[in-house]
Amino acid sequence: MIVAGIGCRRDTPAHDICAVIAAALETHGLLRRDVVCLATETAKAAEPGMASAAQQLGLPLVRCDVSALKSVSGHTLTQSERVEASKGVPSIAEAAALVVAGRGAKLLGPRIAHARATCALARAVRPPGGETR
Repeated sequence: MIVAGIGCRRDTPAHDICAVIAAALETHGLLRRDVVCLATETAKAAEPGMASAAQQLGLPLVRCDVSALKSVSGHTLTQSERVEASKGVPSIAEAAALVVAGRGAKLLGPRIAHARATCALARAVRPPGGETR
């Protein structure tokens, strides 16, 4: 099962978020039906475009608090200086995907970045819990 971790800039529209998810899926040879949920940092989950993208894709949106993201920071593959300075984590997309995918999860590769959004895919060892973290 695949978790799509998402990062985005403020006021990013849903179509940009959906586009970066589609690009990540294509990069890894996956289909939309392989994704069980979207995951992001709590403040990003409040963005209208994020909620709209989850609704358009018919996927639950799981929120991750910054402390949970920090707990997996050593397992991310990329680093954004801007995100590190503002949130204290190297990648919201990668960290959120790992947190929600659970213990033993593996990133399929580095995050895919578009102008306003990023997406990282993580493979869960067992079904994600779906609870707010």
